[in-house]
Amino acid sequence: MKRFENKVAFITGGNSGIGKAIALLMAREGAKVMIADLQRNQETLDEVLKAGGEVRFVACNVSDPTAVENAISDTIASFGSLDIAVNNAGVVDAAPIHEKSLEEWNRVININLNGVFYGMKFQIAQMRTQASGGSIINIGSIMSQVAEIGIAAYASSKHALVGLTKVAALENGVNNIRVNAIGPGYIETPLLMDNATGGADYKSIMESKHAMKRLGKPEEIARAVLFLASNDASFCTGVYLPVDGGYLIQ
Repeated sequence: MKRFENKVAFITGGNSGIGKAIALLMAREGAKVMIADLQRNQETLDEVLKAGGEVRFVACNVSDPTAVENAISDTIASFGSLDIAVNNAGVVDAAPIHEKSLEEWNRVININLNGVFYGMKFQIAQMRTQASGGSIINIGSIMSQVAEIGIAAYASSKHALVGLTKVAALENGVNNIRVNAIGPGYIETPLLMDNATGGADYKSIMESKHAMKRLGKPEEIARAVLFLASNDASFCTGVYLPVDGGYLIQ
């Protein structure tokens, strides 16, 4: 039997990168997948369907609490339950604090932190109605523990995400709801490469920051997500798990 047979997985930012990799692996393990993103990507939906899973799409701007609530409601209407939620949608900023606009600060915080809070608020409310509970995985970053120049909003949001994860885990441990976070290193995704300013040199610099001297692959993060979502991690909650190729030990 597949690990997530008859389970329902809700994934924000599921159109590409890490979110897409999670959706594909969930589908291969038998999950029914709801992809929540800004726009429909038929290519992604077709790939998930081909992987063997039942899949739906719901338009969702995670910085809008009404949109998030509606997306969870649509998931329940489509599949009848919510067993796994992956709060993955995120953006990054690139300016020093004294030059950062208030609009940019608020945009990043609203998506990366408020969006996770909105997600968990409605995900937990649903999971509390289910005897089976559920599993929530929040996608943080190595910047949940360290910092780099120019990404004040991103680092702040990812640091705060870990605290939010731990509080949710404490509040819901008796409800059979596990809440964990993953801290990816630099992963070769559109989000990373779209913010590259130095081409191949930029990639080499990013690779050098890891003990393994390479970027991670979206599938490597997805496999860690599947572990935390599965019964193999049944005694794990409130965990922040770095998956970073040795970035944090350098």
